Amino acid sequence: MKAKDVMSPNIVAVSPDHSVRHAARIMLDHHISGMPVVDDKGRLAGIVSEGDFLRRSELGAPVFPIGAPRSYVKGHSWKVADLMTSDVIVADEETPIARIVALMQEHGIKRIPVMRGQRLVGVVSRADLLRVVVATRFDDATAAGDDAIRRSILTRLREDAGVEADALTLMVTDGLVHFSGAVRSQSERDAVRVVAEGVRGVKGVFDHLCLAHP
Repeated sequence: MKAKDVMSPNIVAVSPDHSVRHAARIMLDHHISGMPVVDDKGRLAGIVSEGDFLRRSELGAPVFPIGAPRSYVKGHSWKVADLMTSDVIVADEETPIARIVALMQEHGIKRIPVMRGQRLVGVVSRADLLRVVVATRFDDATAAGDDAIRRSILTRLREDAGVEADALTLMVTDGLVHFSGAVRSQSERDAVRVVAEGVRGVKGVFDHLCLAHP
């Protein structure tokens, strides 16, 4: 899936010349934690979020010695242009969801504007990604049968979870999966269970694994 598949196309935005109070009211009315700032030519100028409001003088936010002039402006100006973050991380419509997630994690942000050339066409938020999780169907690509289940689990352990399956003994009987052997960490142990639980046809997972000591 790509950004265009999950983005919210109904954009709630403000102008750089709008007041800070107006921006706060829009966010409250629409139950959003941030929104793009778009100039009168339709160009993305920045983004304003709840975090920006934490610096406001109305909340008693102090002016710190380092970068005090800028902090003062953010805390006291009535204009969105002075409050917003102008260095915005953006994506285009064809950006894969995995890249969107990586950008959010890397920059500690909750939403990414989606561009079509120079035009803003949508926003991907963390809530949009949650909808993807909810809408994703349980695995249905595995053929029925114990042998098919076993092969699928072993393949996914190696290729998806990074677990060396050579040290494991795996038996599947009537959809019941039994693991034995040694794993290197509790994380590997959890990964083995999660992989097996995610394969269609598995009715239960029995963990007889032990942790290998270095």
